[in-house]
Amino acid sequence: MDLLDVFGTFVFSVAGAFRAVKYELNLLGVLALSVVTGVGGGIARDTVLGLTPPAAFQNEVYLLVCILGGLIVFVAAPKIAKRWDWVLAADALGVGVFAAIGAAKAADRGLGWVGVCMMGALTATGGGVMRDVLVRRIPDVLKEDFYATAALVGGVALVVARKTGLGVEIQLGVAIAVATGLRILAMVYRFGAPKVKSLPASPTRLTDERKRGGPNPG
Repeated sequence: MDLLDVFGTFVFSVAGAFRAVKYELNLLGVLALSVVTGVGGGIARDTVLGLTPPAAFQNEVYLLVCILGGLIVFVAAPKIAKRWDWVLAADALGVGVFAAIGAAKAADRGLGWVGVCMMGALTATGGGVMRDVLVRRIPDVLKEDFYATAALVGGVALVVARKTGLGVEIQLGVAIAVATGLRILAMVYRFGAPKVKSLPASPTRLTDERKRGGPNPG
């Protein structure tokens, strides 16, 4: 599990660093977003589960991997950007890995299936949410990307695999395959969760129009 965790951390750190490049942050900003994106979800998960200190603070490898990812992007962002499809594919795998690991840790702590799924989603999306908040952007998981839903379904897959008595490695493999597969399908066919339609006016104005029996001419 540790090697999978390190892989997911590195991939997410690269994605976080690219968000810093988009906003033209300095080196410190690139590294900060890289670290937050790479380990933020895992830290949030471990804190909720009472696994303190979080794994990222017990094993410096995670932070070093994030810094490495940030430095690579800082130095070679133009070259990496030309192969962004590769990064997206690796990112999809990272979603699956983090969802599976988060769900497995929750299951080991005795959480029910709802908690297991939530911890999988938190692990896969928590870092990205923190990253977007730092740059004052609505988190992607709330409006664009098919991250959280894929991670939740991956958590469900782990619960089902666990109920059938499969080995731990197979449980993780099933969850990773399901979450990653959904994420890749969403990217290829450009689908996502349904979005709410914007209102033609504010709720207050719509209520006034209803009371008046028609649109307010003003």
